[in-house]
Amino acid sequence: MYMNSRILNKNRNTQGDPLPWFKEGLRFECQRCGRCCRGEPGVVWVNETEIKRISSFLGMSEAVFTRNYLRSINGRLSLLEYGNGDCIMYQDGCKIYAERPCQCRTFPFWTSNLEAISEWEKLKKTCPGIDKGKLHTMKDIQDSLQMYERRFGNTV
Repeated sequence: MYMNSRILNKNRNTQGDPLPWFKEGLRFECQRCGRCCRGEPGVVWVNETEIKRISSFLGMSEAVFTRNYLRSINGRLSLLEYGNGDCIMYQDGCKIYAERPCQCRTFPFWTSNLEAISEWEKLKKTCPGIDKGKLHTMKDIQDSLQMYERRFGNTV
């Protein structure tokens, strides 16, 4: 199975392949606190498929959604944010949680958060969902990581 070499340690499975530090799985459950959606400027990339899903979910045309909620950055589209850094989709909770973009859906299982246990521990200080709720298996985590990296590589 695919696994980014930056998040492997010296443990090996029965085939001799390296195992990541999270081989027993990780607990995470979004608390919908908005800490990852508010306060700092950033980008939340969306593609055509996501634009279709989100605009349909919001009951508007893709053109209206694009005009009112997206900005172009170097030829790619990102959700707008308010001047204070809050995502435009966050208003007392995520308005599009059920149809949130891949970038949001795969959080916190991003390469940067899984490179080392110390990164996961740092994230725990700002994300109250870390180490709570559902146990995500190593396969679940690898699937999310693969989806994230296939979509973003090192761009986020």
